[in-house]
Amino acid sequence: MRRMMAAPLVIAVFSLMPAVRAATLTDQNKPEVHADILEHFKYGSIGAEERAGIPLWIWAVLPDLFPQHLPQRPGSGWERFGLVMEPGKARPIGTSRRERQIPMLGLNCAVCHTGTLRETPGGPRRVILGMPAHQFDLQSYERFIFACLSDPSFTADRVLPAIERINPDFGFLEKTIYRFVVLSRTREQGARLAASFRWMDDRPDWGRGRVDTFNPYKVLFGFNMAADHSIGTADLPPLFNQKVRDGLYLHWDGNNDLVTERNKSAAIGAGASETSLDLESMKRIEDWIWELKPPPFPPDRIDKRKAAAGKPIYDRHCADCHAIGGKHTGEVIPLAEVETDAERVISFTAELTARMNRLGAGQPWAFSHFRKTDGYAAMPLDGVWLRAPYLHNGSVPTLRALLSRLEGRPAVFWRGYDVYDFTNVGFVSSGPEAEREGFRFNTSARGNGRAGHFYGTALRPDEKDALIEYLKTL
Repeated sequence: MRRMMAAPLVIAVFSLMPAVRAATLTDQNKPEVHADILEHFKYGSIGAEERAGIPLWIWAVLPDLFPQHLPQRPGSGWERFGLVMEPGKARPIGTSRRERQIPMLGLNCAVCHTGTLRETPGGPRRVILGMPAHQFDLQSYERFIFACLSDPSFTADRVLPAIERINPDFGFLEKTIYRFVVLSRTREQGARLAASFRWMDDRPDWGRGRVDTFNPYKVLFGFNMAADHSIGTADLPPLFNQKVRDGLYLHWDGNNDLVTERNKSAAIGAGASETSLDLESMKRIEDWIWELKPPPFPPDRIDKRKAAAGKPIYDRHCADCHAIGGKHTGEVIPLAEVETDAERVISFTAELTARMNRLGAGQPWAFSHFRKTDGYAAMPLDGVWLRAPYLHNGSVPTLRALLSRLEGRPAVFWRGYDVYDFTNVGFVSSGPEAEREGFRFNTSARGNGRAGHFYGTALRPDEKDALIEYLKTL
């Protein structure tokens, strides 16, 4: 009886609304914008709410309503996924709000490019903008959303009171719309998205600080994922010093040499569409990261004598491929030479390349620079200390391990623990705390191979020490 009475009630509510209110509900499209560029990077919208957004107030109550679906990790609520909560903020860094018919929650650039670091287990957590979000588990976050929206207890009688508790302005009109329209549509959209991402279940988990960048594009383009078993999982990259990367081949496999095109493809990957992409917001962020400098390695932790001895070693063994302006910096090194795990290269197919180059057709920013490659790009090493774990798939935890042959690199370690190992240059990746907070990374799984990039592994121990010390200064 209650549901039978609801339909005429909803009709009556809308018929009594003033025209201006109706227009607001149907036509509003107001992004979250901040005058301060740091705040805008952290919380501003890039247009991702349209295709991959979720109603803000539903999103806000999910951790409290469905704790059984949260990962068993330290922290509360969204912190369990490695999202960063600032004091006094209601949402984590990397989330944005857009006022549509109802407020929508989306992700932005900062969710994948804000990292945390502690010097000691009990020490304060430092938040570094532009750093890879090595602690963030995007796949677990997505699976949590899907699990909540498909839970039988995702009902109006549970969700609406929870929203009222955190939003005193959640009034009769909003409750009515949520009860009879928004919840059912959100549930349906969640089911569609979960079905379209079932391909993830047949591949190794991404773990913290990694993402399969381009297989989601195949879903967007309607590729048959049942016939595609490729693994494109790779480490999240930093955003520092984009100016010096202008014209270099970007993404791990060097499939594009235009910074702005790379940025827009990342925004579309985060949920924006060709029509919702917020170009003004993207331009502000692009201008900011153009000359964004990585924070330096703590100077009191650098042995200056050793670092000076390490510079000529770097110049002889590393600079051609990794110095800014180096002879091969920004070029793609063929798989046959670099010998690293091939899965990421294989996953970006010629068919996908052609489809990527049709994105934005008719727009001034239409894509045209994507290409298929046969290896991985050699990138500048500025801020290399903040990029751990290393290699394109994040399969080597420290620089010291990277300078070892295969047998010297751990076969299993834990990713996402943010206490720093200043001696070996990387994050602590073993021990009880790393195991409690981190993701168990098995390098024997497909796409996770730790082989390759054996440059410098034949150096003497003292030469490796000196080289590592110098790399701290970059």
